[in-house]
Parts: sequence; C-alpha cells; structure tokens
Amino acid sequence: MSAGEANEPRQPAPPGPATKTLRPRDASTLIIVDRTADPPRVLMGRRRMEQAFMPGKYVFPGGRVDKSDRLMPSADELAAADAAKLMLAMKGGASPGRARALALAAIRETFEEAGLVIGTAIEPAAVTKAVPGWTDFVAHGYLPRLSALTFFARAITPPGRSRRYDTRFFCTDASAISHRSDTSDGELSGLHWLTLEDARDLDLPTITRVILEDLGDRLRLNQYSDTKAHVPFYHQKNGSFRRDMLALL
Repeated sequence: MSAGEANEPRQPAPPGPATKTLRPRDASTLIIVDRTADPPRVLMGRRRMEQAFMPGKYVFPGGRVDKSDRLMPSADELAAADAAKLMLAMKGGASPGRARALALAAIRETFEEAGLVIGTAIEPAAVTKAVPGWTDFVAHGYLPRLSALTFFARAITPPGRSRRYDTRFFCTDASAISHRSDTSDGELSGLHWLTLEDARDLDLPTITRVILEDLGDRLRLNQYSDTKAHVPFYHQKNGSFRRDMLALL
C-alpha cells in the first residue's frame, strides 16, 4: 500500500444500505528530499496500471504498519518531540511503542518499494535473529536509523472507503540514504526524483498534492526538519474536511 491510499476528499456517496464504518489502520510513508539540487527534488514512484486502486498515480513510498515493526530493534530513536507529537490524538490507545512502529514502517516500506536503506551499519553479529519482514534489510548490514526521520503530516482516509488508513507522513534528507539495493516489491513501476513544480503536473492523489504544498512551505521557511514545527492533520469531522494542527504545549 502506497501513501496515496491514505486520504483523498471525496463527494458524498448516494444514499444506500447502511454499512459499517471501517476503522483506519496505521500506515506510514516517507518523503525523501534532495536539497543538494536547486530547486530541491522529492522521490516519487508511479503505481502500476494493473493495480485496482489508484492505477498510474504518483505517490511517495509507504504502506501499513506490520506487527514486525513493533519488534524491530533500531540504531537510535526518534527525536523526543516527534515521538510525543505522534501520540497526539492517536486513536485506539497511544503508546511510545506504537509511535516507534510508525517510523519503522516508513523505513521498511521505503526499502521494500525503492531499495533504499535509511540505517546505520552494524556488525552481522549485532543482530542474532532478524525480525520477520526485516530479514532482507538486516542482511545488507544495517539497523534502521529513526533519528533521520521528522514527523511531517498526518491524514486519515474519509469514511465510506473500502480501505481506510491513518497515515503519518515522515520526511528525511536524501543524505540519510546509507545504501541502495535492487530490492523492490514491484508495487511502484518506476522511481523519479522530481522538483515540486514537476510533481504538481503529475497524476497525484489529492492528499499527496496537499502534502507537496505543505512541504514547499516548510522548505521556503527553512523549517524542513524542525521537530518543533506544528504538524498538519487532515481528516473528516461531522462530514467536513478539516486541517487541524498537532502541536506540543
């Protein structure tokens, strides 16, 4: 599942039989920004045309949180402010372990879909047994590096969809890429480094377009990796699409 599945404002569905509202599942995505280029570029991939959901859409690497993400050790931890913001308005019980799993999922999905390792080199003996789902990542000789990630935005899929996700968007600098491999699960047909202007011209999910605007604002204000910055939170409340801000007191 890619980040574009997270959320997209939609027209109200016609009246019909009452259906149970699905509970959103935790998901994560990672926005990688190359700031050595002028203007900066972001890494995006195109969903395969044969996929049933959003075929051909350009998205950031990402997907849902797996159980293994709660068990995987890491080289370091998230910034304390980011961990705290991840727990704000967290549905279903907030915990540091769940916040940590969200960041790990972003790193794992980026490795699976793009072959990019965000990690710290380790000796093979440092991990005696790889956590299921992380075997290939660890085989390259790395543990995930959570400190490289900044919590950037959050979006919940509106009610009425066949799949719903509570997606946290993280960002990191391209300099955090410690290794490139040929690993790919085939979900994205191609990966491209794109300027924000070029990305706006592509076939994007609505929420991805909104997130790109937020990223452009952060870059202009030089707050790209500011852990004190407020986090936009996109969701529906009482039938209205909202943009709230998550902030520490």
